[in-house]
Amino acid sequence: SDFEITEEMLAYFIRKVHKDTVKLFVRPRVVVGVPSGITNVEIRAVRDAAKNAGAREVFIVEEPMSAAIGARLPIQEPIGNMIIDIGGGTTDIAVISLGGIVTSKNVRIAGDRLNYDIIQYARDEFKILLGEKTAEDVKITIGSITQKSDGMEATIRGRDLITGLPREVVVTDTDIREAIIKSIHTLIRAIKEVIEETPPELVSDIMHRGIMLVGGGSFLKGFDRLLESEIKIPVHIMEDPLTAVVRGTGIILEDIDNLKDVLVQHEDDIPPQ
Repeated sequence: SDFEITEEMLAYFIRKVHKDTVKLFVRPRVVVGVPSGITNVEIRAVRDAAKNAGAREVFIVEEPMSAAIGARLPIQEPIGNMIIDIGGGTTDIAVISLGGIVTSKNVRIAGDRLNYDIIQYARDEFKILLGEKTAEDVKITIGSITQKSDGMEATIRGRDLITGLPREVVVTDTDIREAIIKSIHTLIRAIKEVIEETPPELVSDIMHRGIMLVGGGSFLKGFDRLLESEIKIPVHIMEDPLTAVVRGTGIILEDIDNLKDVLVQHEDDIPPQ
């Protein structure tokens, strides 16, 4: 089950970190990042999995909060900070102020969904079946939201749906854009909804300070410019956006006394979605 896989993965990480230690039984303190839309039952399952994997203490933090801390945003000040974490399975969109999440949304449109869109497009347009790795590679190589003067091309290889034999096809950045644009617009609508639910004084701060993009999805070429043109707010991509959440968990662990207010203290602290 997912619970057992999670438990085994956490146990592996704990062993890997402490492989050079002389102690036989290591029980470290662990900070775990969870999506903002997670349920109380899932929170309890994450906490139990970490303890079963060997953690002495388990601290839970919502991923957008951890990403904001990793990006060094002034989350504890009385100003609005907006962060968008485009990961693999989900995208977290959150407005943070005074050490808490004011409004947030978690949508299942992220890297994996874009890969699925590319696979479906190749199946419908070219009658070729792609693997997830191939879709991911072509997305990273030529995926672009904005039209470029010099078009980009890539060769994809898969199984012909008619003959069942291997076949290769040349695709352009226009093909990839056509494949993923519907999901991108759905994601932008979700971002607009979060802004609409944000108190006006915090929106004023966000308009002045801009929105921070983190996560692997922020590498998608042209997404920041499209988002900026759609919502009329500056968009910034964090330096090294892939490590924002994990960097935030490290900062929390080092300064747990000053940052304990940002943690999910109990399962009931997760706001209903």
